Amino acid sequence: MHAYRLYRPERPTTSVVFSSPHSGRDYPWTFLRQSVLDERTIRSSEDAFMDLLFAEAPVHGAPLIAAVAPRAYVDLNRASDELDPAVVDGAKLAGHNPRISSGLGVIPRVVANGRAIYRGKIDLTEAKTRLSVYWHPYHDQLQALLDEARNDFGESVLIDCHSMPREAIESVATAKSPRPEVVLGDRFGASAAPDIVDRVEAIFRAAGLRVGRNAPFAGAYITQRYGRPARRQHAIQIEIDRSLYMDESEIRPNAEFDDFRRLMTSIVADLADIGRADEIPLAAE
Repeated sequence: MHAYRLYRPERPTTSVVFSSPHSGRDYPWTFLRQSVLDERTIRSSEDAFMDLLFAEAPVHGAPLIAAVAPRAYVDLNRASDELDPAVVDGAKLAGHNPRISSGLGVIPRVVANGRAIYRGKIDLTEAKTRLSVYWHPYHDQLQALLDEARNDFGESVLIDCHSMPREAIESVATAKSPRPEVVLGDRFGASAAPDIVDRVEAIFRAAGLRVGRNAPFAGAYITQRYGRPARRQHAIQIEIDRSLYMDESEIRPNAEFDDFRRLMTSIVADLADIGRADEIPLAAE
């Protein structure tokens, strides 16, 4: 049983680390039996194919860690203590938490559009098993990758890879500001140095994509936990419009998928270059 998939370069050449925490698609049969949802509906919260779009990261000297377990089973972009008493029997709620209230704790109660996953509750022992098997190993490995990058290059830059439903970004579009195709989340400047975020934005814009920042997605647990600019550990969440490369209703690649994957391969190469900036003066000497 694997907690994640890790793709390493033959030799790391950049401080950039890629993470895809919501692209897991290995659905345990026991989980599917527990759910009231059909197999397609239960996948609606999945950031499908994100790991494929960023798959060339190791070719450009950067590691990629990708989830195995699906988000509906355990959400790696939530804190391990964000347990929802409405779905985990025996869980204790400490104060108001909007993610838990909406059913999107570390063990989600719902998938997209608020559709309930279970008939009843799961017990606390099962919830803790999911955390010990998937959540903790993923985060331990992710921090290890960031530590390695910082030791080797003096800093680390986490690119947290996600996708967003087209409908989720319709609300931020105006006549003067068209709907963004990519949304960068740096928790309003708290999780990454401004010059790094500027470079990430410039890369996507140069690729012909419309880019927004922090609306409607500013970054969740992963950017909050790992974004420590003062320690030279930066984290940026990237949300990409799913309609650019997939049929959202069928959860399968659309006719533009191959072209978009080629575009993303170029973008990944440019993102990896961000982590080589400090080496350029040395190489010129």
